[in-house]
Amino acid sequence: MRFLGIDPGYDRLGIAVVEKVGNEKEWVVFSECFETNKNLEIVERLQILGRRVEEVIKTHRPDALGLETLFFNKNQKTAMAVAEARGIIIYLAKVAGCQVFEYHPQEIKVATTGYGKSDKEAVASMVKQLVSNCPPEGIDDEYDAIAVAVTGLAHNGQSQ
Repeated sequence: MRFLGIDPGYDRLGIAVVEKVGNEKEWVVFSECFETNKNLEIVERLQILGRRVEEVIKTHRPDALGLETLFFNKNQKTAMAVAEARGIIIYLAKVAGCQVFEYHPQEIKVATTGYGKSDKEAVASMVKQLVSNCPPEGIDDEYDAIAVAVTGLAHNGQSQ
């Protein structure tokens, strides 16, 4: 099964395609932390983000998409923009025929580290151990996207 994991955002978007076949170890097919230009208006940033996600879906043809659920913080403007980005991503995945799954941050932490209150460093460290072809260095958002994909593979099937 090929799983697209996304750590949603409009400023920085973690994207990872992880695959697992049979009993083999999960391996990273593709991953990146995609950043949009902070000087652009939000609508332009969302369009650029949507185009990038669409390219990744067309290139890597995932079976499913996993997204981290939205965590509302004090900044409602940021939360709204992230919600808009999530809507675009979900739409693109469904148009491409992908199943869509959402995971709470604690679910992702349990799936990768075994502990629901792990910090970002612990998640990144475990992802590097759990997954083959994982980038040795990267931004947290990229590792979070890989962790989302690993969670999706653990919850939704081992092979396809």
